[in-house]
Amino acid sequence: MQRLRLKADGRIVELRDGRECPLVPDEPAMSGPAVPVVRDLRRRARLTQIEFAARLGVPVETIRNWEQGKRIPRGPARALLSVISHAPETVFAALAAPVARNSSAP
Repeated sequence: MQRLRLKADGRIVELRDGRECPLVPDEPAMSGPAVPVVRDLRRRARLTQIEFAARLGVPVETIRNWEQGKRIPRGPARALLSVISHAPETVFAALAAPVARNSSAP
């Protein structure tokens, strides 16, 4: 019988002889131009971790974990950070704009 474990970072590992073996290869480390470094982005925007988290709509712990390398941004967060690296003011302005509500909704 195969025993699997879901790790806190979202990885699934197989337990073999008391050891954890990844089912899929690890994601590449955050490097290169396609994946911006979170701390550098925040500093270029001249924002504190709390301010940066508030603008992105995530907990400050998420920013801290990204900056300390405990976690890496994935999916939509990774895409958003890539866009911020190219046009930070545009992204922050768009995120700050109120969301339009559909007037036909009940």
